[in-house]
Amino acid sequence: MADRYLSFTGTAPGRFLTRRLGLPQPTALHRWSAEHPSFTGELLHLSAGKSPLDGPDGLAAVLGRTGLTVCARSERPVAVVLDATGVTDIDTLAEVHAALHPVVRSVARSGRVIVLGAPLDTADHHQAAVQQALEGFVRSLGKEIGRGITVTLLRLTDANAAESTLRFLLSPKSAYVSGQVIGIGGGAEVTAPADWALPLAGRTALVTGAARGIGEAVAATLARDGARVLCLDVPGAAVELESVAGRLGATALALDITAPDAGARILAALPSDGLDVLVHNAGITRDRRLANMAAERWSSVLDVNLASVLRTTDALLSAGGLRTGGRIVATASIAGLAGNAGQTNYAASKAGVAGLVRALAPNAAAEHGVTVNAVAPGFIETQMTAAVPLFIREAGRRMNSLGQGGLPVDVAETTAWLAHPASGGVNGQVVRVCGQSLLGA
Repeated sequence: MADRYLSFTGTAPGRFLTRRLGLPQPTALHRWSAEHPSFTGELLHLSAGKSPLDGPDGLAAVLGRTGLTVCARSERPVAVVLDATGVTDIDTLAEVHAALHPVVRSVARSGRVIVLGAPLDTADHHQAAVQQALEGFVRSLGKEIGRGITVTLLRLTDANAAESTLRFLLSPKSAYVSGQVIGIGGGAEVTAPADWALPLAGRTALVTGAARGIGEAVAATLARDGARVLCLDVPGAAVELESVAGRLGATALALDITAPDAGARILAALPSDGLDVLVHNAGITRDRRLANMAAERWSSVLDVNLASVLRTTDALLSAGGLRTGGRIVATASIAGLAGNAGQTNYAASKAGVAGLVRALAPNAAAEHGVTVNAVAPGFIETQMTAAVPLFIREAGRRMNSLGQGGLPVDVAETTAWLAHPASGGVNGQVVRVCGQSLLGA
């Protein structure tokens, strides 16, 4: 369903009226399209403290490969990258303010502000304190900067391991990811693709729940990036599934992901060289307050949203169905991180997905060379949210820093970044795709 309020605020009368009434003024976001696949303009590269990322093959070289014009001064940058990895005490923390204070007003609409931080040093409580301070700084800046600009904190020690992440964050693909803290390190091998425009060429991906909504968008985005896609959904959605698969040049696989033999059937359907990307997207809701929730409503949601993810993942990993360098991306939800009235079953299942990711990630990387991450969508414009009552729907749209709902493609682009062969350094992360929801983010 179209966001009429967003469209209205883009008109001259809309801007005038909402300004006079003090109402939200969301900015239409710049998303990826074949005609406009990247930003153009200047990237302002700043620093605070003495950076360990300097060097001929360090951060400057990586930023130079993003396609933006890297400079030390700019009147209207499309992006700002502040290297704060060298912030170790209160004095160098002050340099963060000194660097960004003069430039935040000049960032272009739908632009990007990325702060680079270092992992917390538990042996140095001063460094740990000021590096942790960057999280509060970034989350607050994301909530006040406005104009469709996103703000993200990226923790890293190796700029080259973060190249896919920097390219994602500095592109229109990350339009609805803001206020997040993303760690790079402790993952699997980082492999630069032969063609950054087709990073999944030669790779095979399986997407569950692919017949509609977010799953359909994920399948389409992975296919756009060059993957051979297997689209899985329940037999009852076979007609829609075949339509999606046919349009994408993909393979349809109609089966119930909760069936005891689902893992074996998936393994039998895979090509002989196995699977590179496993996207757990299938999910259902059966909302009721706990006092009114029958046991079947609880068990059905937990079985689809969590138990099937556990069983299928275990089956594929134990049988070697995921190749070395593989990626597992599961769909969590901000409901699982912040809770939601009437969704104790759904929130429990999605919080369980986050727990699975954090526990499995280090072992999967060490034993199988596979990374495990999750996306956590917020309010996304789908058929399900279109059925929500008007005032609740409007509240969901506005209660984030970008003042609007996300689109299925926003979740898909984030999934594609996590599935990227050069994203091996991203592991055990739960990344919210919620426009920096004012709840739980």
